[in-house]
Amino acid sequence: MAANAVERPAGLRANWLRLLAANPERLEFATRLALICSLTTLGTEIYQTPFLALTAYLPFFFNRPERTLSLILSVVFTVVIAVVIALVFLVANVVVDDPMWRVIAITVMSFGLLFLGSASRLRPIAGTAGLIVGYALAQLGTIQTGELATRALLYLELAVVIPAGVSLIVNLLLAPAPRRTAQQGIADRLKLGAAVLRNPASPARSELAATVREGMAPIFEQVKFAEIEKSAPVRDLVALRQAALSSFALMSAIDVLAASPELELPGTVRTRLADAIEHIAHRVRRGGFRVDVTLELPGANLPPIAHELVAAIRDAVMRFAEPDTSAPAPPSEKGRFWVEDAFTNPAHVQYALKTTAAAVFCYLLYSLLDWPGIHTCFLTVYIVAQSTVAESVEKLTLRIIGCLIGAAAGYAAIVFLVPALTSIGGLMIAVFVGAWIGAYVAGGSPHISYAGFQIAFAFFLCVIQGPGPAFDLTLARDRIVGIVIGNLVAYFALVHLWPVSISSRVDPALAAAFRQLAKVVSAKGPSERRLLGAQALGSLRETETDIELARYEPPSIRSSPAWLSTRQQVIENGQSLGTLLLLGPNTSALSRVDAAARLERLATYLSAPSNAGQVSSWVTESAHGWQTLPARVNRRLRTLEETLGLRVGAAEASIHAYA
Repeated sequence: MAANAVERPAGLRANWLRLLAANPERLEFATRLALICSLTTLGTEIYQTPFLALTAYLPFFFNRPERTLSLILSVVFTVVIAVVIALVFLVANVVVDDPMWRVIAITVMSFGLLFLGSASRLRPIAGTAGLIVGYALAQLGTIQTGELATRALLYLELAVVIPAGVSLIVNLLLAPAPRRTAQQGIADRLKLGAAVLRNPASPARSELAATVREGMAPIFEQVKFAEIEKSAPVRDLVALRQAALSSFALMSAIDVLAASPELELPGTVRTRLADAIEHIAHRVRRGGFRVDVTLELPGANLPPIAHELVAAIRDAVMRFAEPDTSAPAPPSEKGRFWVEDAFTNPAHVQYALKTTAAAVFCYLLYSLLDWPGIHTCFLTVYIVAQSTVAESVEKLTLRIIGCLIGAAAGYAAIVFLVPALTSIGGLMIAVFVGAWIGAYVAGGSPHISYAGFQIAFAFFLCVIQGPGPAFDLTLARDRIVGIVIGNLVAYFALVHLWPVSISSRVDPALAAAFRQLAKVVSAKGPSERRLLGAQALGSLRETETDIELARYEPPSIRSSPAWLSTRQQVIENGQSLGTLLLLGPNTSALSRVDAAARLERLATYLSAPSNAGQVSSWVTESAHGWQTLPARVNRRLRTLEETLGLRVGAAEASIHAYA
């Protein structure tokens, strides 16, 4: 028992250190975002606009590590806020003098926008628009004259335009181009694979496995952004996409080798392969894709599976950026405006109703208490409300943690730093430091990124209180009280009113991933197979994240530990199977059809779990069957079927077809 008590904190510390680990992209993003916040503060102080802390904080919503996305968000948010303010103007004429109609307007507009956020493609912005509309209407009750209300709404638009304009300029001048980011990502993956190839027992082994499981979505996203920007020739983008697929095949083969200690490659083979991969990484980092590599390997008596893996690595090296006409382009994300079940699934209406009810309750609470300083309870409900309980609880947890850290830093700044500030330059430095810390956390894993937003916001509320130095400690206190109240109200509404468990989307996601793997089996060429395999592995990683989030759910709605453990095993075996399939086992057409049929059967089972069967007796595997790549594919399929308890007859479990 004592050993376990020591190991658990050590594991938690290791996990936090991993989440906070530095990398060049994260440091660059934190510095760029902190600079934008500092320059925004300069603009607000020069023009003496209201909402100083909010204006300095808005760049966190406009900016992402990707340059293209940051530019798009800066423009889109400016337009959306303008439309929202125009909408508020239309409604304000009717409700400004009547508290009852103001509450009704907040309720109706909040419900409509939240429903759009749940049931349409407006999900990324509809919730934020609902927050702004609701808060703007709520604030109308505190303004005595229509002229002041009009000025406040116009200043709100200015509070958006200033940070959006600064973000556009800084990103255009300093943010890395998407093509360069993609090249850097490919080169880093190649260097990682070469390091593991030289020493399979190195600490980089676990990092390589995690990178393979992630797929290539981040690289393909950068290539898509380069296409949007028109910042690179089409020919180079085609070569870049092919280089990404080849690097993924290299990493997958190396990962299988490293996970199989019984497969010992001669040192000369490992060295030559690693040297060739590092040479390609160096060329890619410098912007070159078409590399001429002569890779002659010494003869060696290798096991069949080792021979297949080495051949896969060599093929990826020799055809690294060679265009493959059989490879389809990544699927377009264009589609219908409404989600498929927008008007049939009651969860969309329920989400909008319970979130609106919680927000209106908070509005009435701080209005009746005549305590406007805790209005953050109203904002908190919109911010933390997500479609599932697990996601909502995670976000409200990060919100309160980040708020406490930022408020503590802000209090320290008020006591020790603000008295020494004598110029706008000193304030900009203070804002830069606080924004950098928040941006560094925000640029990390989604498991902690939202805490970075709250660290910055709480810090800004303390340090930027007006056009001059201020020392009001009650401001941050009231904001924290409001956040705690909002968290409690949101938790009650989201957990006890029509709760939605994140487990409800696990099986459908697994079914979709297995159908994607079935397409991998029947792919026409290596590039298509790698692309489909990367997409399937990325989907499995997202589902694994959902299972990790299930720990945030209260026991009353959380799936049983046995169910979660079974799905985790299914994901792990599916990831191993996907890695093997994208390497392209040289099986007969009959075997490929059989593998695709078994994957489809798994997908059908997960889509309709009530059709569960029992595990039948299995055909005994031949002694040499585990020594080939096709046999390992079959072994993973068997493990998946056994894990889910799927009944498979001997005729369907055609083991020897893979041996």
